[in-house]
Amino acid sequence: MPSTWTTTPVTAGLVHGALELEHTANGILPHRLPARARAQNTDGQLAMAESQPSGVRLVFRTRATAVELDTLPTKRIYVGAPPRPDGLYDLLVDGHPAGQAVATGGNTLTIDMSTGTVEHGTGPVATLRFTGLSGEDKTVEIWLPHNETTELVALRTDAPVEPAPASGRRTWLHHGSSISHGSDAASPTGTWPARAAALGGVDLVNLGFGGSALLDPFVARAIRDTPADLISVKIGINLVNADLMRLRAFAPAVHGFLDTVRDGHPTTPLLVVSPILCPLHEDTPGPTAYDFSHLAEGRLLFTATGDPEERAAGKLTLGVIRDELRRIVTRRAADDPNLHQLDGRDLYGEPDHAELPLPDRLHPDAATHRRIGERFAAHAFTAGGPFGDGTG
Repeated sequence: MPSTWTTTPVTAGLVHGALELEHTANGILPHRLPARARAQNTDGQLAMAESQPSGVRLVFRTRATAVELDTLPTKRIYVGAPPRPDGLYDLLVDGHPAGQAVATGGNTLTIDMSTGTVEHGTGPVATLRFTGLSGEDKTVEIWLPHNETTELVALRTDAPVEPAPASGRRTWLHHGSSISHGSDAASPTGTWPARAAALGGVDLVNLGFGGSALLDPFVARAIRDTPADLISVKIGINLVNADLMRLRAFAPAVHGFLDTVRDGHPTTPLLVVSPILCPLHEDTPGPTAYDFSHLAEGRLLFTATGDPEERAAGKLTLGVIRDELRRIVTRRAADDPNLHQLDGRDLYGEPDHAELPLPDRLHPDAATHRRIGERFAAHAFTAGGPFGDGTG
């Protein structure tokens, strides 16, 4: 091991993909929503999701052959459910995979889904270590766990570190649900937005929030105020999950969300994506509930508790949402040539479900994340696509 370490403060110049950094008693906590938005939020699920650093990574130039990162993760424990795996950190060197690590220990968040209670526990800081790197000048990226709240405590290297120069790539900001957040992806670079961003040659800002893509105005304002060259919003599944609104409220809410985004990005390419196939809710409204009947087998599934007949009263299903989004975007696109739409079933449809069914009936597995990312990139980033400009 190196005899001398250089400690580099973790600053905004090293952290990519976060909208704000909070200084805590331990170090730096990356947030994917700014303080103004967090202050307007009253939902614990969104508060947890936005603090989980999907798409957030440390990026720096160095000749270091060894890198240490001290972090304080927060592990989720679900009462009665199988233990969750530790969050993974992906190391990239000059854009290529170069290692993985986990942070053991840390704080805990124990959640009882049957009662809704949450208990907080404290634990020790963990140290990640990557060694055997080339001594050449290189760009190092450490992608933080997409599903584990992570405070950055200290960065040490055996050679000096400096912020990476601007990449010259376009910035793609994406907003969506737990699928966009990365639920059940293998690692932080394995989420479908991360895969699509790599293939498209763009820098990712991932505002996918598990259980929380609910057309919140403060999220629209966060998108409005964030610099971006390309924007996509994936709308639908969480509105059904939460049984949050009826059809009468849905269309105005979508218009309002898009209007707010357009206030800050009037001509930016904007892609509206409808839900991928999810047989659970194609024709059956929410709310979505946990199905505990398979816990003894180590499986936690989901079930739809609505009645298809309730569509007549305005309850939302994925089919209803797709039809309404198509109508809304088609109407708006007549006056907005940079507004585009994509049917989510083109990313994951019936043939895909036959081959790669959703393991918990709601979320795709790692292989499906790869497929969705590759299909999104092929649709959006190639010449003639909504994000294609002939450069990447």
